[in-house]
Amino acid sequence: MDTTKQERRLKKIKISIMRNPKFAFWGSIMMIGKTSVSATCPSAYTNGRDEVYGAKFMDELDDKELAFVVLHENMHKAYRHLFTWKKLWDINKGLANAACDYVINIQLKDLDSQEKFIAMPTKDGKVYGLVDEKYRGLNAKQVFDMLREEGKGGDNGEGGDGEGGDGEGGDGGFDEHDWEGAQELTVEEKKHLEREIDQAVRSGAMSEGIGGGGGNTPRDLAELLEPKVDWREQLREFVKAVCNNKDSSSWRRPNRRFLSTGIYMPTMIGEKVGHIVIARDTSGSMGHSELSSAASETKAIAEGVSPERIDMIDWDGVVEAHEQYEGNNVSLQDIQNMRGGGGTDPRCVAEYLKEKGIKPECVVILTDGYISDWGDDELWQNVPVLWAIVGGNKVVAPMGKTIHVEM
Repeated sequence: MDTTKQERRLKKIKISIMRNPKFAFWGSIMMIGKTSVSATCPSAYTNGRDEVYGAKFMDELDDKELAFVVLHENMHKAYRHLFTWKKLWDINKGLANAACDYVINIQLKDLDSQEKFIAMPTKDGKVYGLVDEKYRGLNAKQVFDMLREEGKGGDNGEGGDGEGGDGEGGDGGFDEHDWEGAQELTVEEKKHLEREIDQAVRSGAMSEGIGGGGGNTPRDLAELLEPKVDWREQLREFVKAVCNNKDSSSWRRPNRRFLSTGIYMPTMIGEKVGHIVIARDTSGSMGHSELSSAASETKAIAEGVSPERIDMIDWDGVVEAHEQYEGNNVSLQDIQNMRGGGGTDPRCVAEYLKEKGIKPECVVILTDGYISDWGDDELWQNVPVLWAIVGGNKVVAPMGKTIHVEM
């Protein structure tokens, strides 16, 4: 099948998107990777970098619908869906596909609610594709969990196979998702792609401002533009700030309490960190990379702040393990074996500390942040709590301090 006509049309649609001030943001993202038309692909898909559109599928769409599909694929790229949520696909392929689509489609509809430029595809006069108000403002993991609770997708949700990985699979989406193709990219290719996407998002935001788009950037993508902070330094500063023992003095800064009397006294300087608790989330939602990060950061905390004592707790729905270490005498080998795999309820840590009479100077909780009930200040007995969120979740805990661990 000659796809020349469809290729020209696709190029025209992309140019029209780039020239539309309302969608200027997406121009740079659409330049990433290769775009091709396939005679055998039943719909459209991306591997997180390249885009493929089925020729017959394109013929079934008008220009507004095709523009919607193009932006849909590029949203998958911008959000890095096929890399960030691979563990969801491992659990249930159909639901992973659906969850990502629900997140994207509601945002696209918001970008052009009057359908002057883009519109969801239709079949036999009816809109098809996944969109539902109840998923507004959620990320793919949250939608995925809700779909599972609703009993959608069966036990495995594998669905049918098509070119580019798993097909629609009965999940109601109009495109496919090349999860396997995304994993075939080399480590260097993934790093290069991440840099390209980051640069494209920033370039797109600048283009939107120049083009008068008026803040048409989706909220979640706008968060990618926020300057990165050194989370390791934040972690160490938090622990040092709340745990320093005043065990030595210095004349370099006089004690202000005595200055009014004309007496110069030294300021006490904390050289040591006291007793801390490091509580690692080992629930089923924590993937291998998150667990590895939790282990390495546990060791980094011990080495970085040299606490007098560490109580290390593994938890999921209950406390699964508890080890004690003196000083920074913690080896990576000691802490690599983590126990758990159940639900996620950090309240069990607070209850365990109260039950055992453990009164640390601070608690550091390493978790992916997929938590329904965090507890409250009373439950945590007013102990300083630092929530170190791993795995890309941007949630902020309702109490204590939250930092996001970039892996």
